[in-house]
Order: sequence, then structure tokens, then C-alpha cells
Amino acid sequence: MIRKANKEDIKEIMGIIKDTVKEMKLYNNTQWDENYPNESDFINDINRQELYVDERDEELVGLICLNKVEAPEYKSLEWEIDEDALVIHRVAVKSSKQNLGIGSNLMKFAEKISVEQGLRHIKTDTYLLNEKMDYLFKKHGYKTIGQVRFEDKEKPFNCYEKLINIEI
Repeated sequence: MIRKANKEDIKEIMGIIKDTVKEMKLYNNTQWDENYPNESDFINDINRQELYVDERDEELVGLICLNKVEAPEYKSLEWEIDEDALVIHRVAVKSSKQNLGIGSNLMKFAEKISVEQGLRHIKTDTYLLNEKMDYLFKKHGYKTIGQVRFEDKEKPFNCYEKLINIEI
């Protein structure tokens, strides 16, 4: 069941993040590290009610942050429509629970939230070396729009968009 995260979830969330960072390093993916994302990032997400967790059998198995905050770098890209979008940030699945459809469940949930908020498209990005997220986005019909660079990263980030069918 996907629900809004609360402060009592922080310890489990940070455990998922620590494992995710460790796994990313195995693939030379430096998108996340010991400094980002950190506990205060998730506490801020929780305070803004933008962080959701997938909980199964009283265990957190995945998380996703959803809001309308776009990186300023997104302005350099040509998106299909120029209006507010739901933006996916910080997605992670517990390493021991991968390949069970949890990431797909989180992607479907993002679409549901987009429809509920009356937003016709979803935007997101991931580091060039993050092949797992690239695969997940493409599997769910996200179109690659282009790339942006963030100051502290050596490689660019791929940016994606998915149009959502809703009645306006």
C-alpha cells in the first residue's frame, strides 16, 4: 500500500537510501552519495507532504517524492506542453525487494497523483549512469526530452516526460 510518509518512517527510509547508495557505487553511478539525499531532504519532503512510501507487511519497500518543483535547468529543454507538471524526485526500492514490481507500482502511483491534481504531464530526470531508472521510465512510456547538467556532477542527467490522458 502506498501512503504518505511520516517522521516515524525516517529510520527505514534512510536504511533504503544507504543500501541504494551502496548499490549505485557497484555500477559506478554517483548520482547519490553519503551527502545526498540526506535525512533533512526527506524530513522536508514529509513536512511538505510530498514523500510517499510503499509499505508491505509493515515494511517499507519503496519511496517516491512527488511535487511541482522543476529544476531551473529544465527551462533549457523543449517539453511537449508548457504548463505545470508533476515532477518525480528521489525514487528508491529496498535492495532486497527489487524486481518485484515495486518501482512499477510507484510509477503508476505517480500517474494517479498527476490525474488527481489535474496535471497533464509528468517530468523527471536521472543521472546518465542510472540505467535502472532509465529502464523504468522507458518501460512506463516516458519519452527522453534531452539532457541537463548539474554543477556537482561529472555526467549529464537524462530528462523525461510522460503525457497523461485526463479530461481538462
